[in-house]
Formats: sequence, C-alpha cells, structure tokens
Amino acid sequence: MTFYDTHCHFDFPPFSNNEASSLALAAQAGVEKIIVPAIEAERFGVVLALADNYPPLYAALGLHPIVIHKHQDASLALLEHHLQQRPKKLVAIGEIGLDLYMDNPLFEKQEAMLDAQLKLAKRYDLPVILHSRRTHDKLAAHLKRHDLPRAGVVHGFSGSLQQAERFVALGYKIGVGGTITYPRASKTRDVMAQLPLSALVLETDAPDMPLNGWQGQANRPERIVEVFQTLCSLRSEPADVIADTFIHNCNELFNLK
Repeated sequence: MTFYDTHCHFDFPPFSNNEASSLALAAQAGVEKIIVPAIEAERFGVVLALADNYPPLYAALGLHPIVIHKHQDASLALLEHHLQQRPKKLVAIGEIGLDLYMDNPLFEKQEAMLDAQLKLAKRYDLPVILHSRRTHDKLAAHLKRHDLPRAGVVHGFSGSLQQAERFVALGYKIGVGGTITYPRASKTRDVMAQLPLSALVLETDAPDMPLNGWQGQANRPERIVEVFQTLCSLRSEPADVIADTFIHNCNELFNLK
C-alpha cells in the first residue's frame, strides 16, 4: 500500500544530515510523499531546499504558536515574499494555529499571527496545516470567520467528537497520528473511528509524538504504517479502501497529483 505523511518535521534531527537514508526507510514502508511544515521564518529556506532536492518531500511554510516569541512583522513579510514566488512544491501554509498549553502563551499575539496567516492562505489560495492545544473552540471561531476556500487540516487532534465535527463542517480534515496507538487514548480512538473517511488524513508529526511501543525514541515517517494498521482495527472499512481514500484526500487537499 501507498501512504502519504502529511506532517513530518524532516528539517530536524534525526533526519537532518540523514535525508537520503531516512527517505529510503520511508519508501520501503510505502511512504511515497511527505509534507514538511516549517515552524519559524529562519526555517523557511531549509524546508524549501529540502522540497527542491528530494522528490518525495513537499513544503509548508508557517509561523508556529509554540515559538510565538520569535515571530515579528518581518516574519510575516518573509512568508508573503515566498508565497509571491509560488515555489512549485509549496503546498500549504503551516504549521500555524493556537496553543494555550504553554506558560506565557502571548495569546493575543498568537491570534494576530494566526489571522494574518489565514488571510495569506486566502490570498494565495493555499490550504493550512493547523496546530491546536486547548484551543479547539477558539480556533474554529477564527476559521469560520475567515472562510478559506481551500480549508486545510487540523493536525494532532485530540478533542471531542463534537469539536471534530465542527471542524469537518467547516471543510477541514482531521489529522490521524500516533495518539490512536495508545489504548488509553479512548476518546481520540473513538473520534477517529466515527468520523467519515473523507475527513481524515494520516500524519506522524515526526520526530515528535512517538507511537505506543516507541516511547523515548524519535518518531519516523515509516511508522505511519502502524498508525494506519491501528486505524484499520478501529474501523469497519477494508484496509485497501481506507488507504485509497487517504491518498485521494491528500491529493485533493494539497494538490499533490
């Protein structure tokens, strides 16, 4: 089967300086395409170069809320500069979003940065890759207000079924990752079992979000196969139907055909 990893921070260790061997391992597992989201302006060039140099890799550029203190008006200006160039393998704006999990979240600045990037996504007709921790309802309100034609994906989702359905009603996909491999994550497993397949995409968030059984080790894109197998055990559709639907969802959302 063929898989796309819609969220892998391939510009960080253990992948940096080991790109070819890491991609070979992913390919052996059937992972054909990987989207690499940037988290801050100083990583934009690195992520774009990775996409240019390695055929399986695609770029997303964005300003992540977890490093909100680093983002300035110049960061937004650089983001728009790259969008104006329309790089061939730039497929989304991300990773962007909101986060109330950390100390001193500078939340008003987070919201301002999010709104600015949603406006850019609309202007340049790109989907968004969204981060949300303890902010699902607030994020949904921002998304409803901006009404992006290409929508995007809410990555690393761990909210309620009602919250997921609200995002889906707004046109957004939900990212399915390693959280579902933990039997104790019953709420997230139930959500992923009940949402329509058309609303889901696979992701690893590598090297973060290690799967059950791999705690303490860097996550990797080839482990998306374990995420897929777990999801298959939670759903009634045949595995080949799930796999084919996910490829269709990614091609449609990120224009990867």
